[in-house]
Amino acid sequence: MGKTQPARGMRDFLPADVRRREYVIGVVREVYERYGFEPLETPAVENIETLTGKYGEEGNQLIFKILKRGEGERTGEADLALRYDLTVPLARVVAEYGERLPKFFKRYQIQPVWRADRPARGRFREFYQCDVDAIGSRSMIVEAELCAAVSDVLTQLGFTNFTIRLNHRQALAGVLEQAGIAPELHGDALVALDKLDKIGAEGVAREFAARGIAEEAGGRLLDFVAGVASLERAAELVADDSAERQREGFNAAVLGRLVEFVGVHEAGARGADELRQILQFAEATGAGGRIKIDPSLARGLSYYTGAIMEISVPDLAGSLGGGGRYDNLVGMFSKQQVPACGFSLGLERIIVMMTERGMFPADLERAAADVLVTIWDESSASDALALARELRAGGLRVDVYPDGGDKVGKQFKYASARGVPFVAVAGPDERARGEVALKDMRSGEQQTVQSGAAAETLKRLLGRDGGS
Repeated sequence: MGKTQPARGMRDFLPADVRRREYVIGVVREVYERYGFEPLETPAVENIETLTGKYGEEGNQLIFKILKRGEGERTGEADLALRYDLTVPLARVVAEYGERLPKFFKRYQIQPVWRADRPARGRFREFYQCDVDAIGSRSMIVEAELCAAVSDVLTQLGFTNFTIRLNHRQALAGVLEQAGIAPELHGDALVALDKLDKIGAEGVAREFAARGIAEEAGGRLLDFVAGVASLERAAELVADDSAERQREGFNAAVLGRLVEFVGVHEAGARGADELRQILQFAEATGAGGRIKIDPSLARGLSYYTGAIMEISVPDLAGSLGGGGRYDNLVGMFSKQQVPACGFSLGLERIIVMMTERGMFPADLERAAADVLVTIWDESSASDALALARELRAGGLRVDVYPDGGDKVGKQFKYASARGVPFVAVAGPDERARGEVALKDMRSGEQQTVQSGAAAETLKRLLGRDGGS
C-alpha cells in the first residue's frame, strides 16, 4: 500500500475547509468589486523565462520548475514553471493585451501559487493568493485606496487589531545611502534589515558584516531605526490621546525624522513626500488610523519601486499580506513603462487565524442538507426521488438515503450523525393519503403535512419564511 498523505507542503481540503475558504474569498471578492476591481485568471504554468529574475536571489530558488519533456527529463532542463505569484503573470497580461484593457486597469485575482519552500506552520508549497492591483496611474490615490480596500476586507472578516505598515523603497534608498551604504550593497542591507524582528539589532549587525557592509555604515542605519522605535514609545506615552491620535503623532514625527536623515538625497526626499501624500489620502478614505510608517520595512521582492506595505497582527509571526508599487515590472515584458501598484492578502494565514479564534459564522458549519428523504422500501424509491425533486424545487438542500434495504430507524441515525435538521418519511399510509411525515431531529417533534405543502412547512421551520 502506498502512502495516502498528500505531498509535503500540500493539503487536501475537506468540505469544512472548502466552505471556510469560499467564505473568505466571497468577502474579498465583494469588497474588491465595491472598489471597482475586475476579476482576472491566468494559467498555473508559465514559461520559465517569464518568472526567473523577477523575485530576487531567494525567490529564484523557490520556483517550482517543470522538466522539459523527452530529453529534458534526463538532463534536468526546464522550460516551464508553476506560477510563483500573481503579480508577474499580471505584468505579462498587461503587456500582451494592453490595447484591449482600460486606461486604468484594476483587477483582483484569487488563485493558487506554488513555491518550493520549506513547509512550516502556516507555510505551504501550494497556497492561494488574493491579489488586488491597479495599473496605469502614478497617483498616491492608488496606494490610499488599496490600503482602504484591504482594511475593509479584514474589518468585514472580523479583524479589529491589525496595522498596515508603510514604507517607501526610494526613502529607504535615501536612508541607506545617507548611512554610507554603497548602492550595490543595498539589496544585501535590505535582506538583513528585513530580519530585524526575528534576529534583533545584534543579529542584523552580524549579517551586515557577513555581507560586506562597513560597521560604521551599518551602525548608522541601525541607530536611525532605533531612533524611530524611540519615537513610537514616546507617542505611546501621550496618555490622553486615542490610539489613532497616537499613531497620527508618531507618523508625523517619523516623517520629520526621515526628511531630516535623507536631507538633500533627491529620491529619498521624494519618497518621504509620497509617504506624506499617502497618509493624507488614506485619512480621507477612513483607513488612515490603520497605517503606521515603518522605516525598517524592506519587503524582499526586488521589483518594488515606491511605497511598500505589510499587514501586521499581534501574536503572529509573519504578516497577513503585503504589497507595494512596482512601476518597472510591466516594462520587462513590453517597451512601455506602465505604473502599477498592488496588494496580496495571505488567504491561508487569514483562514488559520480565523479558525483558531472562532471568527467564522456559526451557520458555515451547517449540515450538507436541510432535510434527508428516507426510503421506506425498495418499491418506494421512485416516490422518494420525486419528493426530493419537489423539495429541491422549493429551494431546499435535500439528501436522499440511497439504501432502501436499511430500516427507517437506521436512516434516522444517519441523519442525526450528519447533523441534518429534518427527516422526511413517506411510508405506505402517508403515500396513500398524499402526505409526508416531517421529523425535527433537534426537538424530536413530528408532524404530517400534505406533500405539496412540505417545502413551505420546512422553510418555515428552518426560519426561511420569505422563501430566501
